[in-house]
Amino acid sequence: MRAASPPRAIDAVVFDFDGVILDTETPFFYAWSEAYAQLGLELTVEEWSTCIGTHGGFDPLEDLAAKGAEFDPDELLGRVRARKNELTQEDILLPGFREWLTEAPQLGLSVAVASSSTHDWVNGHLVRLALADQFGHMSCREEGVPPKPAPDLYLRACGALNVDPSRALAVEDSPHGVTAAKAAGMYCLAVPHELTSGLDLAAA
Repeated sequence: MRAASPPRAIDAVVFDFDGVILDTETPFFYAWSEAYAQLGLELTVEEWSTCIGTHGGFDPLEDLAAKGAEFDPDELLGRVRARKNELTQEDILLPGFREWLTEAPQLGLSVAVASSSTHDWVNGHLVRLALADQFGHMSCREEGVPPKPAPDLYLRACGALNVDPSRALAVEDSPHGVTAAKAAGMYCLAVPHELTSGLDLAAA
C-alpha cells in the first residue's frame, strides 16, 4: 500500500513585487540619484531605504527643497519617472523567481502578489513579461488597502486565495514588507538585494 504524502507546511506563496519579482527599487534609486547629482547633491542609500517596501516615507522633493535645491517639481518628477521606467524596462526577472513560479503550482501551492505599488504598475509589468495570468490574485495599494508595513495587503491576498495566513509564505526584500507579513501571521522569507542587504531583516 502506498504511503500517504506528508502534509504541507504551507498552501500558498505570496510574493512582494518591487525588489522580489522585478528589480524596480534599484532603478528608482538610481534615477533619483542622477537627479540629485545634477543638482549638485547626493542621495544616500540610508535616506532612500526608509521608503522601500511602502508608500510614503522619504520624499525626495521635500528633501531637495530642504537642502536648498532650486528645481521645477513637476518637471523633475516627470524626468525621474521616465528615467525609472527606462531603466526598469531594460531589466529582467530577478534570479530564481521564474523557477519558483513554475514549481509552486506543481507542488499544489497557490500564488499571489501583495504590493504597496499600484495595480497598474504591477499588472503592467507582469503583462509585459507574460506572467499576469499565473497569479491567483494581485493585492495592490489603490484597492483601498493601506500599504505595508500594515498587514492588510497580505491578509487580502490570503483571503482571495482562501488560504489561512498561518499556512502561507511571504517572500519579501524589505523591513516594511517583513513587518507586514509577520503581522499578518505568515511565514516570511527575506531575499535582499543591493539596496536592502544592509537593512534589518532578522524578523523574517
